[in-house]
Amino acid sequence: MRIGRGMPATSGTLRAASVCAMSFVDLDPGDPRLDSDVLPVLRELRPHLTTESFAAIYAEGHPQGLRFTALYEQDRCVAVAGWRLVATTLVGRKLYVDDLVTASPMRSRGAGRALLSELTGRAREAGCAMLDLDSNVERHDAHRFYFRERMPIRAYHFVRPLS
Repeated sequence: MRIGRGMPATSGTLRAASVCAMSFVDLDPGDPRLDSDVLPVLRELRPHLTTESFAAIYAEGHPQGLRFTALYEQDRCVAVAGWRLVATTLVGRKLYVDDLVTASPMRSRGAGRALLSELTGRAREAGCAMLDLDSNVERHDAHRFYFRERMPIRAYHFVRPLS
C-alpha cells in the first residue's frame, strides 16, 4: 500500500500533514512508541487497555490487517487511528476504522480531521469503495464531528455479548 503523495508505507514512515509540524507515523507491532506514545491517547477511548492487552491484540490483529497510524505534532502523539482494509459483500473493499481518537487537549484543533483525511486518502489509493466506522451511541461529540465530516449514519450495529 502507498500512503499518499507517492511515498511507500513503511514502518515508522513520517510524512508532513500540514505546515504546523504535524506528521503521520505507521507503527508496527513491537514498536516502543505504541506503549509510550499511542496507548495513552488510545486509552482516552479504550480505558480498559493495558500495555499487555494492547500488545497482544495488535500481535493477533496485525496478520489480519490491523494497523495503527499516529499523528504527531513535533514529538508528541496527538491522535491515533486503528484501521484495516477488509473485503465485504456489501461494497467489496473498504477501509474500516476500529479506533479514531484525538488527545483531549488537541480536540477541535484539526488533528482528528487531518487523520480522517489521511485515512480517506489511503482508502482511495487502495481502491476502496468506502471508509466506515462504528461509534458508541452515547458519544455525541464524536457524532457531531462525523456529521461535520459528511459521514451520515447508514446502519445499525447489533451486538450479542458472549460472556
